[in-house]
Amino acid sequence: MKMLRFIAGAAALAVVCVQFSAKAAAADKTLTIGFTASETGALNVDSMNQLHGFELWRDQVNAAGGIKAGGQHYKVKLVYYDDQSKAARVQQLYSRLIVQDGADFLFSPYSSGLTATAAIISEQYGKVMLTTGAAEDKTYTLGNKGLFQIYTPATHYLSAAMRLIKEKDPKARIAIAYSDDGFSKAVATAASAEAKALGETVAFDEAYAPNTTDFGPIINKIIAAKGDVVVGGGHYADGATLARQIFDQKVPLRFISLLVAPDSDKFATLGAAAEGVTVPSQWEPSAAYKPDFGPTGAAFAAAYKAKFGSDAPYHAAGGYAAGLLLQHAIETAGSTDSAKVTAALNATDATIFFGHLKFATDAGHHGLQVGHDMVLAQWQKKGGSLVKEVIWPKDAQTSPVLYPIR
Repeated sequence: MKMLRFIAGAAALAVVCVQFSAKAAAADKTLTIGFTASETGALNVDSMNQLHGFELWRDQVNAAGGIKAGGQHYKVKLVYYDDQSKAARVQQLYSRLIVQDGADFLFSPYSSGLTATAAIISEQYGKVMLTTGAAEDKTYTLGNKGLFQIYTPATHYLSAAMRLIKEKDPKARIAIAYSDDGFSKAVATAASAEAKALGETVAFDEAYAPNTTDFGPIINKIIAAKGDVVVGGGHYADGATLARQIFDQKVPLRFISLLVAPDSDKFATLGAAAEGVTVPSQWEPSAAYKPDFGPTGAAFAAAYKAKFGSDAPYHAAGGYAAGLLLQHAIETAGSTDSAKVTAALNATDATIFFGHLKFATDAGHHGLQVGHDMVLAQWQKKGGSLVKEVIWPKDAQTSPVLYPIR
């Protein structure tokens, strides 16, 4: 009888152990997301902000128990390498992420140029890649099937600035000076065409080398062309340097709108050179959207500041948004199968803290972002400190536009 009770007890213990092991195995499931980040090189500032957005999303998802799909919970594991801001490394590293690290899904690097290179590899292996920090349109006209763009496309980046100039100063002479890279050229080309369509005067239109540190020759040409307004730029290093040198040379401009650089808190360290400079922004904390899922903008901004000790720039918001969209697609699909997740992303038409997001699904533009709108922010002095205010569109305005700035 004792032996029978022992056997029965052992059997019950075995069942409990099997159940415990099954639960542990379920809890231990991991979803690996691979990408590269520019920990070094010219794209470092913006890329690291994007990385912080990925990291905050991962930490919050894992703290909440992971991504839930098909009765399983998946903890998120981020695997990334330093691409050194170089396209040659991106191709090699994305192959490694897929083949050696077994990445289930991918995020893009920062910048349109690096993303275009990564897309060659992601498409070759049939991987879903959420692209953020990459606004150039061209990549989405090549028949790619697994790319999904978070940002407003480059061709609409400066639309708000052009409309504002038209309203405030229709006779302004516009100087377009921009970095000679794919993203910046796409933005500048579209801005020039839009300015002309609005009846504005483009007095100067020229690209500069992305590694330019002396903008004296460009600034002299802007002055010679009698430019009243400067739009363009590229990324942080060149944009901040251009703004500082324009100020140092006391160029009497009425308005400046530069890509990327003025969105960073670091831009305020330029002091008086930053005042009045505007930036087309994918997201600002003060732009309040009612999300269909995920945190509010205020909750995201507060969590970001608590973790990283600074205000969230839009590159960080874009990184977080990419994670949130991927998570929602997986949970909606109830699966981590790439085809099912792709279908869920194709069907996305939703508003999150980042704004409205929807992807083109036709073969000629698949994955292009067609739902998201930009805002225009401006550095203004308030109470002795420089703060970034939303000045356009008017229904999202947190402060009147400073125009002219000089």
